[in-house]
Amino acid sequence: MLTYEFENEQKQNGYRHICGIDEAGRGPLAGNVVAAAVIIPDGVLIDGLNDSKKLSEKKREALYKEITEKTVWSVAWATPGEIDELNILGATMLAMHRAVDGLGEKADFALIDGNCSRGFEIPTKTIVGGDGKSPSIAAASIIAKVTRDRQCVELDKKYPQYNFAKHKGYPTKEHMQKVIDLGPCPEHRRSFLSFVEKAKEK
Repeated sequence: MLTYEFENEQKQNGYRHICGIDEAGRGPLAGNVVAAAVIIPDGVLIDGLNDSKKLSEKKREALYKEITEKTVWSVAWATPGEIDELNILGATMLAMHRAVDGLGEKADFALIDGNCSRGFEIPTKTIVGGDGKSPSIAAASIIAKVTRDRQCVELDKKYPQYNFAKHKGYPTKEHMQKVIDLGPCPEHRRSFLSFVEKAKEK
């Protein structure tokens, strides 16, 4: 259940600009890992916020519009090349740092979905399942998810043979078979494709 418990706790500790951070796209075989940071100003209410994975695409799009109109927000990403270089956790942290740095209003505290926080200049608190508990993190999850889905639709136009608009880069049976049959495109994460060699060995 979403409540402002975590935000209010930090406001009682003296922080004023508390951002929620979440990512989308850690598991896919292709495309960017996208992170968003959102500060919900005092007095702003956005009905229907929830973990982006629990919302329909239509609802996410409607909430995306409302969030981008009413909050201080930023979205950023790390590329497939950066994922291969840093590993997915390192690249996710890089995307999160970029999102925080891109905020139009400097955050003084960050609530982060998950259990990992590395190298932030501001204090942070990690919350497992935070996108279903904190409105700020839920808003960030929606911004990240919608942004990444839109990027995958653009990838589909560039590489239609892989059906990115359908599976959004995730390792569906169809997508994995396409990579085996066609080989990877420049947007595939090479470090995620060990199954290709295994398929060739059979």
